[in-house]
Amino acid sequence: MGITSAWSISAHDDAFIAAMAPRLLPLIAAEQENPIARERWDRWQREPLPDFRTWWKPGVRTCQEEAEAVHSFHELTASGEHVQKMYDGLSPEDDFSLITDVWEQVDDAQDIFLSVHTKEYALRSFFHAIGPVRAALFPGWCGNFLLTHAEVRATLPAVERALGFTPGERAMAEEQDWLDYPGSDEESVLDGPLRMWRQAAADGRGLCGVSVVIY
Repeated sequence: MGITSAWSISAHDDAFIAAMAPRLLPLIAAEQENPIARERWDRWQREPLPDFRTWWKPGVRTCQEEAEAVHSFHELTASGEHVQKMYDGLSPEDDFSLITDVWEQVDDAQDIFLSVHTKEYALRSFFHAIGPVRAALFPGWCGNFLLTHAEVRATLPAVERALGFTPGERAMAEEQDWLDYPGSDEESVLDGPLRMWRQAAADGRGLCGVSVVIY
């Protein structure tokens, strides 16, 4: 059975970010503090993965150790059970909805980066395309973060380093981003995050990033 996932980065004023903090920050912390998740992150940092076109491809021999590393990366970059509650519902008594209470609060299409894909995780393709060293420059945990305007400005230089490519580096990253964009209005995962950081820093706004399975 397939899944459809979404990775969103939306811009909001600091009052909204403060209201969201008690809901989202503990969920992100729970993901980041999970020992298994930390082990998977550390493994990826130690063992960057090869060209994705070699993963489990028929006719291509993949050693057991590499297959395990790929599986570990897949588990790391799937939607975590804690942050997933932002979409599924925090509790039966809480009618909070990621769709209506976060995404639909954005009035201007330029104030959100939303990457939706069937049978894929946008965050997974993004992380593989930029590699573990650049991914480590992003705040939060595996695409999930909640930042005030001051935090956006403070983290912008690191995000610019993470997504600042020479032409050759950009071409290599694009080769390892397996998401399909031709003929689509969807913004590339290599472009949307940096655009949102720069725009929020200039506009005096904070950012909310969430990676979830929507169905």
